[in-house]
Amino acid sequence: MSRGPRVPPKAVLAVSMAAVSTASILIKMSSAHPLAIAAYRMIISTLILAPLLILLGEFNDLRDLDRGVLFKLVGVGFFLALHFATWISSLSLTSIVSSVVLVHLDPIIVAFLSHFFLGERMSRRMLLGIVMAICGAALIALGDMGMGEENLQGDLLAFIGSLMLGLYILSGRRLRQSLSLLPYVVPVYATAAAILTMGCLMTGVPLTYQLREYMIFTAIALVPMIFGHTLYNWALRYLKASIVSTSLLGEPVGASILAFLILGEKPTPPVLLGALITLIGIYICVRGG
Repeated sequence: MSRGPRVPPKAVLAVSMAAVSTASILIKMSSAHPLAIAAYRMIISTLILAPLLILLGEFNDLRDLDRGVLFKLVGVGFFLALHFATWISSLSLTSIVSSVVLVHLDPIIVAFLSHFFLGERMSRRMLLGIVMAICGAALIALGDMGMGEENLQGDLLAFIGSLMLGLYILSGRRLRQSLSLLPYVVPVYATAAAILTMGCLMTGVPLTYQLREYMIFTAIALVPMIFGHTLYNWALRYLKASIVSTSLLGEPVGASILAFLILGEKPTPPVLLGALITLIGIYICVRGG
């Protein structure tokens, strides 16, 4: 008889939701280049999880994978690297509210791509959610238009980040079904770390910083990455994907509250209204699927 998880999956999901909400705040606290923050986030996460892969005896599972699967894992890591590079860069140009709401358009991206490329037809409810989310995103962009060109550039980068996140989820969805957690995330994270590090070296982004920055990098890797994204992947084994996807909407809410309390960021009324409409649209789309 199979044993269930020792820890309640919904409790783990609540912890991971709180953890990912800290990402944008920690990133804003760093003075390092966005590409360096993204690189160290993945480097430290890989260094934490790789020894666990060996200690838990799951390295053989990774070693026995055929080249085709390994090549697909590299592709998933490529999309993850582009996601973090664009989204973290957006935080230096626009508000946390705009950035975290727009980057979580990924369920809309997934529904759209699945409809046209995977033959997974959208329901009317999903279509309604997509229309609402797009209208909300447009309202955010209009609200940021009066704040300057930089904000619009940040909004665009956040949207590109959501596109990359959607591709990351789609490309890794079937792989995650056949692979256990660590044999999946370690090569994906390692690939993203390598790509982001090469990006820093090719563009001349510095990789040496003071101790304070390394402490922030470690916090970003531990809290939103290990206790956030990685626990989300764990929860997918025990909970419906719709429940996990819906819980992701807690990040924009939690991040916005923390941004107000810690950084004093106050979104403009149009951005706030657009964020609300977008989140409702994403929720309708997720539940409709």
